Amino acid sequence: MEAIRVGVIMNGVTGRMGTNQHLLRSINAIRAQGGVALADGRRVMPDPILVGRTAAKVEALARAHGVSRWTTNLDAALADRNDSIYFDSASTGLRAQLIGRAIDAGKHVYTEKPVATTLEDALELYRRAERAGIRHGVVQDKLWLPGIRKMQLLIDGGFFGRILSVRGEFGYWVFEGDWQEAQRPSWNYRKEDDGGIIVDMLCHWRYVLDNLFGGVKRVMCVGATHIPERVDENGKRYTATAEDAAYATFELDAGVIAQINSSWCTRVRRDDLATFHVDGTLGSAVAGLTDCYLQPRAATPKPVWNPDVPQTIAFHDTWQKMPANRVYDNAFKAEWELFLRHVVEGGPFRWNLLEGAKGVQLAELGMRSWTERRMLDVPPLEA
Repeated sequence: MEAIRVGVIMNGVTGRMGTNQHLLRSINAIRAQGGVALADGRRVMPDPILVGRTAAKVEALARAHGVSRWTTNLDAALADRNDSIYFDSASTGLRAQLIGRAIDAGKHVYTEKPVATTLEDALELYRRAERAGIRHGVVQDKLWLPGIRKMQLLIDGGFFGRILSVRGEFGYWVFEGDWQEAQRPSWNYRKEDDGGIIVDMLCHWRYVLDNLFGGVKRVMCVGATHIPERVDENGKRYTATAEDAAYATFELDAGVIAQINSSWCTRVRRDDLATFHVDGTLGSAVAGLTDCYLQPRAATPKPVWNPDVPQTIAFHDTWQKMPANRVYDNAFKAEWELFLRHVVEGGPFRWNLLEGAKGVQLAELGMRSWTERRMLDVPPLEA
């Protein structure tokens, strides 16, 4: 069986997400399974080269995980004709410029989001990629989470009838860094380093809403910096200049209303770190990262509001867990496999730089909505 080698320049994978989700659970996992199967029986085998700024760090990462190639010279990597894909999970503020260099070098581009810090830059990357004739994709991992895919099955099967509303809750308590180490890097809380939860999470919510529940037509968002001072990785106190929570309402196609709270300052008392509660005329469902629970119209209890007596209905017990009828792969790996097939075989791949630009657009409008204290229209983006 013929194996097609595809060289992948992986820039910025020394960070938490780059190492765990993209290198270990995606590229290395694909290599361990013998590559990605194509329709004609051949297999695509990615061959990564790790790129980082600090030689000792990137070399240690490569050695620890069996990767033979690494470098601190991105220009040399981009100049190598034997490597055809550039992947970026480096700093958000540098991403547009780095992707632009990869496009100029004729590389196919696969990138983390946000693809740029402004909509203008994001759209320009899409146009440059199209003019260059390269293939391009953006990580939209939540679409392949088991819980979200189960929700998609319910939608496709008509379970909800007419969808009325979506309520999302995302987040957890990120420790301030003093008496317990923070779970997220300190740049997340500095606007000058392109931090903030709005630019991070509204990019996610755009593709989730667009793909499952209807195109986003309007947005109203309020941000907050609930924790004004934190402690960084070196034990130094710093002022948090970026918002650590966002409370957003969206109007979607067909009159669907979505409300999604995103917070790094909330303590979890729900099924998962992210949950989506969908109500429809024929039933409701709640999806987390892995599981999905449903309640059809015929099995809906009939509560009566009476605050003077204890509640007699155990509401959680009235929901049914969707069965695990199939095994779902890692969400990041699933999209990586689709992109690798796209590079070799062609064919459609709709999660591209234009879709990435839509996420940046929604984040920009969310920030503007917060500043102007009003709901804003979300204009369609023309290719």
